[in-house]
Amino acid sequence: MKKTLMATLVGAAMMTGSGTMFAQGAGKGADKGKAAGGISGGVVKIGVITDMSGLYADLGGEGSVTAARMAAEEFGNRVAGVAIEVVGADHQNKPDVGANKIREWYDTQNVDMVSDALNSAVGIALAKISAEKNKLAMISGAATSRLTNEDCNANTIHYGYDTYALANISGNAIVKAGGKSWFFLTSDYALGHSLENDTGGWVKRAGGEVKGAVRHPLNASDFSSFLLQAQASKAQVVGLANAGGDTINSVKAAVEFGLTKNQTLAGLLVFITDIHSLGLQNTQGMYLTDGWYWDLNEDTRKFGKRFFERMKKMPSMIHAGTYSATLQYLKAVQATNSDDPKVIRAYLSKTKMNDMFHKNAWLREDGRVIRDMYLMQVKKPSESKYPWDYYHVRATVPGEQAFQPLAQSKCSLIKK
Repeated sequence: MKKTLMATLVGAAMMTGSGTMFAQGAGKGADKGKAAGGISGGVVKIGVITDMSGLYADLGGEGSVTAARMAAEEFGNRVAGVAIEVVGADHQNKPDVGANKIREWYDTQNVDMVSDALNSAVGIALAKISAEKNKLAMISGAATSRLTNEDCNANTIHYGYDTYALANISGNAIVKAGGKSWFFLTSDYALGHSLENDTGGWVKRAGGEVKGAVRHPLNASDFSSFLLQAQASKAQVVGLANAGGDTINSVKAAVEFGLTKNQTLAGLLVFITDIHSLGLQNTQGMYLTDGWYWDLNEDTRKFGKRFFERMKKMPSMIHAGTYSATLQYLKAVQATNSDDPKVIRAYLSKTKMNDMFHKNAWLREDGRVIRDMYLMQVKKPSESKYPWDYYHVRATVPGEQAFQPLAQSKCSLIKK
């Protein structure tokens, strides 16, 4: 079991006011009047709230702003007769900083839609403020399943992936591979809590046991005391309920600390940028869940190469999801000649979404976009034929199987 699971599962089937500002298109659009065609302020304005300076910057950051710009460029930076403007800001992984920037955007800058929110606490704040201000949130970065449960609302769309799908696929895969007993090393905020709770539930349902958990601060500098507790648990699997720099640093520390001699690490939210940072030698054989991979097909490869030309790295699922969310939003604005969030959501709820990010995806009444997810396995160094050639696709999991059934939802929008 040890050899089967060891470096196999550093990741397992898977992931805020002043900030730096980036703008594209015309004017500030602060005018609250309607332009021809019913576009408020005479501009369609999209905000990307993300981590540009912290442990998640590689997953989102300027790459997410670039991805949104690429979507706007598909329309020639104009839609429904008006200019498209994209602005970006750094939430610094602080919910209050993110909330202040979002309110500023909505109150004074006429931002119509906000995407990314690569931090679950920021994502929850974005959802609440969007409902309060009657704006639209299309969250491609935050993973917490609370966004379609306790914190769902009619102004929030959860795009791409969530902790339920990550836990469902990864928990099942690891328990079936022999990893029956678990201990969680958890990032102490909404993302980590959701990953731990959702994965723990699936471990138990699959016949496994959760022996305990310890929580570490976001962007922790020293993992030794947490790893001692994990080691003392004698669990077969230590689930890393964290992401980005925290996952990378906890993996490195676990290897240096000797934990991996007797226990298996399972990274529950792993991105291609993490694999690139850790290297194939350290991650070969690893299983992980992802919602997108640049080398899936010809369409994904075209986007990946275009993104690489600008950012000098291949896009993560967050980058691709932010591009797709922006693209689908603009398609809805074009089709309805409106930027009213209720009109946009009604359109998206009855229209299949097709682009390089997903095929025949659809918006469910709880705000969850239902789309395929993928079980990946990291290649051996000898199997990688070119840069960023990192994954085997081991299974495609249909959205109806990957995401939480409506019958289990705590969303107030669901009619019971």
